[in-house]
Amino acid sequence: MRIPAHSVCTAIRDDIVAGVYERGSRLTEELLARRYGVSRVPVREALRTLEAEGFVVIRRHAGACVAEPTEQEAADLLEMRLLLEPLGASRAAQRRTEAHLKVLRGLVRLGQERARRGNSDDLRSLGCWFHETLAQACGSPALASMLTQLRHKIAWMYAVEAPADPVESWAEHGVIVDAVTRGDGERARAVTALHTERATLAHRLRFSQGTEAADRVRTSQRPVNMTGLRN
Repeated sequence: MRIPAHSVCTAIRDDIVAGVYERGSRLTEELLARRYGVSRVPVREALRTLEAEGFVVIRRHAGACVAEPTEQEAADLLEMRLLLEPLGASRAAQRRTEAHLKVLRGLVRLGQERARRGNSDDLRSLGCWFHETLAQACGSPALASMLTQLRHKIAWMYAVEAPADPVESWAEHGVIVDAVTRGDGERARAVTALHTERATLAHRLRFSQGTEAADRVRTSQRPVNMTGLRN
């Protein structure tokens, strides 16, 4: 049975984000096909998709390799995230369904419970699920897809520390859901922007050559992380 290219693409992307393939390393179709147990056809299609997303560079006569983003490119992603995440929340306040609200409320309850108990093991995955659901609730497949791609790339470029106060962080999630539930788009936009800004200090550029450069990117932009790294 032929494995679809999008499944192969997801597997390769997850491994790039997790650091299995280092920046600049070659990605040969033969080795990738062997690793994932597929033919070279879906691998070739997956590499084209990953090139369009910015994870891979394909050069004529040289083949594919993992991209090597600059610090400025990394900083630009954080700025894009700051602009788009509040927009998504604002749209979600107008377009969310009861199913979306049910999931968002359940995630907030779980997150707040885990945060109060000091159980941080699940908080990162719950936060990922929360932001993914909020993006889906915006009612725009294009915007939701862009937000998901941004989270993948930010997770690749940045290491993220746990929030200093996870209880406060999950309280902010609750405020976002309250605004979305009431259909208050402006409120949802404002509190989501503030929540995203407050996450800035938790981010550290993975590939910076010096702490000064990393601090410059970190303090001048607005980050958020999407985890879910694959072992």
